[in-house]
Amino acid sequence: MNQAGYREWRPFIGPHDPCPPVYVKTYVVPPNQYIPYQPMNLPQFSLSEALKFGTLWPALFSAYESKKGKGG
Repeated sequence: MNQAGYREWRPFIGPHDPCPPVYVKTYVVPPNQYIPYQPMNLPQFSLSEALKFGTLWPALFSAYESKKGKGG
């Protein structure tokens, strides 16, 4: 995965694991991990947008994209 905020890791696959192996797993690193301090005058969402997105600051918003289909 080449998108910012995504990281990959390769878990240990044992010879006696009962399940099919997953060779590469990905996870999302939230944007607040890349900002060491809160800069002054960050732009803000409106109140209704902040409730919709779950954060007041657009710089800290990260959309979650499920790997599953919408029907499941």
